[in-house]
Amino acid sequence: MKKLILASILTVASFSSAATIVEMQTSQGTIEINLFDQQTPKTVANFLSYVNDAAYNQTVIHRSVDKFVIQGGGFTFSDEMDPITTKPAVINEPVYSNVKGTIAMAKQGGNENSATSQWFFNMSDNSQNLDLQNGGFTVFGQITAQSQETLDKIAALVHCAKVPLVGITKEQCSDENVVISNQNLVSIQTVVVLDDDPNSAQNLTPKENTLIDNVEVTPPQSSDSSGSMAWLLGALLLVAPRLKRTK
Repeated sequence: MKKLILASILTVASFSSAATIVEMQTSQGTIEINLFDQQTPKTVANFLSYVNDAAYNQTVIHRSVDKFVIQGGGFTFSDEMDPITTKPAVINEPVYSNVKGTIAMAKQGGNENSATSQWFFNMSDNSQNLDLQNGGFTVFGQITAQSQETLDKIAALVHCAKVPLVGITKEQCSDENVVISNQNLVSIQTVVVLDDDPNSAQNLTPKENTLIDNVEVTPPQSSDSSGSMAWLLGALLLVAPRLKRTK
């Protein structure tokens, strides 16, 4: 019995996590993220390399799908979506589950080790889809409870072709005469490290990805769509293959 209890304790301990804490200041509010340094070290190091280079500063949220994901880390905006400079892809680390409130790396379809700079927040429990798809999407952190309010605020904005916009009506999405400026987009103003101690959040208990060993089934392409301006469609063509939503 003692051996069984000890084994149970060790199992739980192996899937608790300590975390570096980063703060993402957006035009819609603050998002605080606890990073899983110990269980996804390569992914966290990759993310922090972009943070330390200020590469995420002044980027925009370029994709938001209701009750699915909010995605960023890939583009700045001037007159069009401009991709940021990326570093070599990081190896996939699908240790944790894509449940609501987690942040994971986006990647190219058909290549599980292709994640570079882009990430997404899970806006619902996407584990049945994203824990399996394309080798599993690497969850490398989770947000604080207060940060969910900021994500919900972004999700509630008017969306043109899955891009959340401020000061634009749904009717204007299909109007080619409407000019979009940086002020209309959800911007990520800064991303900074608040606490670089990897043991700064020892009470985190992220959910383990238990599906990755199962047979992977390729999910169908999402069928939801909406009218949009040409530059929005162009941006979506770049990011759509990275993760798919099942209906």
